[in-house]
Amino acid sequence: MSKLSRRTALRLAAGGTTALTLPSIARAQSYPSRSVLILVGYAAGGPTDICARLIGGWLSKRLGQQFVVENRDGAGSNIATEAAIHANADGYTLLLVTSSNSINATLYPHLNFNYMASMVPIAGIMQAPSVLEVNPSVPVKSTAEFIAYAKANPGKLNLGTAGNGSPPHMFAELFMYMTGVKLNVVGYRGGGPALIDLLSGQVQVMFEGITSSIGYLRAGKLRPLGVTTAKRSPALPDVPPIADTVPGYNATGWFGLGAPKGTPQPIIDTLAKEVAAALVDPTMKAKMASLGAEPMPMGPSEFGKLIADDTESWGKVIRAANIHLD
Repeated sequence: MSKLSRRTALRLAAGGTTALTLPSIARAQSYPSRSVLILVGYAAGGPTDICARLIGGWLSKRLGQQFVVENRDGAGSNIATEAAIHANADGYTLLLVTSSNSINATLYPHLNFNYMASMVPIAGIMQAPSVLEVNPSVPVKSTAEFIAYAKANPGKLNLGTAGNGSPPHMFAELFMYMTGVKLNVVGYRGGGPALIDLLSGQVQVMFEGITSSIGYLRAGKLRPLGVTTAKRSPALPDVPPIADTVPGYNATGWFGLGAPKGTPQPIIDTLAKEVAAALVDPTMKAKMASLGAEPMPMGPSEFGKLIADDTESWGKVIRAANIHLD
């Protein structure tokens, strides 16, 4: 082949490659041109729903299209996750990713999907502790008193959770494993419905996210005994960590955005950039702080590492404690 023909061939090849990438570039430049769906795996009123609506409102204002939150609760958030995985990879269906996704990889051994292989991380949004909290009718005021009371009254305390495999459920299972306490687990379709029954006394205890329960705690409608993180929460400075009584106990809820595998990288980059902007915005930071949450600024790579590391960590806990769904 002559130099001229080789040069021509290379030029044609380069042109072909550019043509192939133009559609995805054009989509990214015009993104979003219509409303975007954020799927949430739990019912309205819980921490996941609250986080989705916070970031959805921000993205709607920044990008000029509505980011609509849709609650597809059930199966420990697996229904929403599977729906997101099978959605078109065009940036118009996103998933509010939580620590449930890391937990479920081990807890549900027969899932019809592989989350790690089928979703791409976009950005971390926030992290927050859960709170060991009781209905005021329970005569305890500390984690130590709760452990003693529960052991003295086996089978009498009902534990509300956001559903099988949800972080509140697993935080409670970890607590029971480490303390020997036995509670009657009552699963709901999200933290919101469970909180309603905790307030009424239908269930007596929860390990609920601080973001959804802090208003009730501040009003004295629920009594906090301990936070699940290793350090105190600035939102509840007088409430000690559970680890002060149960050495080594540590569990944190986290939230972020994910998209179906194959979503164009420019769209991922656009969303990651806007989430990052939200997490340094004073108003958004103040809203998170009022809910007891902290910004979790992570780009796609760092957020993906968090998901992988948390999946491994929870896998070890679930196997060691022999936790399974009945």
